[in-house]
Amino acid sequence: MNPIRVLIADDHELVRAGLRLLLERISGLDVIGEAANGREALQQIEKLAPHVVLMDVMMPELNGLEATARAANHFPNTRIIILSMNSGQEFVRSKRWPAARHF
Repeated sequence: MNPIRVLIADDHELVRAGLRLLLERISGLDVIGEAANGREALQQIEKLAPHVVLMDVMMPELNGLEATARAANHFPNTRIIILSMNSGQEFVRSKRWPAARHF
């Protein structure tokens, strides 16, 4: 079985490094790249064709909300998982995330 290809998009280098370290220990996952902002994330999605993107909400240049919406339109086979420090149910249930699959 082919591994699940994962892209990590977060503006904090330490967060990206920590997530990569954790995910690389999981059999069946392959971290294929990282992005430091929403624009970079979209470029990497186009270039690397990940199955899953871990997308931070608050990033410079293009935030996770807009990057997720654009990714859903242009790369419908890529699944987006939103990363956020905001754990409020109202935030998670809001209609702002129609393209996201998980939080």
